[in-house]
Amino acid sequence: MFNKTLDPEDFYYSDEGYIVFTEKYHLKRGYCCKSGCKHCPYGYNKKTGQIEKPKKA
Repeated sequence: MFNKTLDPEDFYYSDEGYIVFTEKYHLKRGYCCKSGCKHCPYGYNKKTGQIEKPKKA
């Protein structure tokens, strides 16, 4: 089961004060949530709704 506590390298705050999850967090979680996350390592494209070519790690 996934640990629900966040490590400092799992996120940062945007200029607007929102939590932004890092690529490291997404890889730890282990799946794509299909929300169009800024640092998605799985290659999800929110505009097309498809998982495209994953980013290189």
